[in-house]
Amino acid sequence: MSLFDLTGKVAIVTGSSRGIGRAIAEQMAVQGAKVVISSRKADACQEVVDAINARHGAGTAIAVPANISSKDDLQRLVDETNRTFGRIDVLVCNAASNPYYGPMAGVTDEQFRKVLDNNVISNHWLIQMVAPQMIERRDGSIIIVSSIGGLRGSPTIGVYNISKAADFQLARNLAVEFGPHNVRVNCIAPGLIKTDFARALWEDPVRYRQSTENAPLRRIGEPVEIAGAAVFLASRASSFMTGQAIVVDGGVTI
Repeated sequence: MSLFDLTGKVAIVTGSSRGIGRAIAEQMAVQGAKVVISSRKADACQEVVDAINARHGAGTAIAVPANISSKDDLQRLVDETNRTFGRIDVLVCNAASNPYYGPMAGVTDEQFRKVLDNNVISNHWLIQMVAPQMIERRDGSIIIVSSIGGLRGSPTIGVYNISKAADFQLARNLAVEFGPHNVRVNCIAPGLIKTDFARALWEDPVRYRQSTENAPLRRIGEPVEIAGAAVFLASRASSFMTGQAIVVDGGVTI
């Protein structure tokens, strides 16, 4: 059996109707997993489900729309997954928001709280909903999609970066708590990836040049280039890895 085989596993991927989340869900399905597609818009989720099922067979993917800011929505996401597939083996906390772009002096309290609520507290909620069954089975992988922004300062996305730094610590702390039960928690820290979410960065010529001119690979990444790290963290290939952050940034941070 391949170390990367996910046959028989069930994975929830939030924010998976597009971008990095979609790429992760698609590649987990390639490796044999059942996948749950979730974002706010039902029609966008269903489009991804239809594409995955057409490629891998009916019942490979289901759609459970959810707004990460709603605790009730997240509980329904977990309940519907358990009702359909009977278990959750892999959780990918990928959905996030960034309603503010600019120096921190200009952010409103409401915007700051929204970033922290959606990018940190919602992850905490969802993980606590899923972890008990993983702990009971003594098997599970939780993956938080953070960002290299959590490793650096920024004049424009500082609030977002603070939330992503918190995600690193959330993973470390939960790795300590869940480790004795053989449940692993890790982060992926992407660099600039060509997604709609990051459009304000890669469409900005100045920011794009800053992100690529000194990068060893001299380009930004594609969503599928993050998916490989997620498959690794979900699979037996990473069975001795927990509390860590895999940086996938084309070498920018070196």
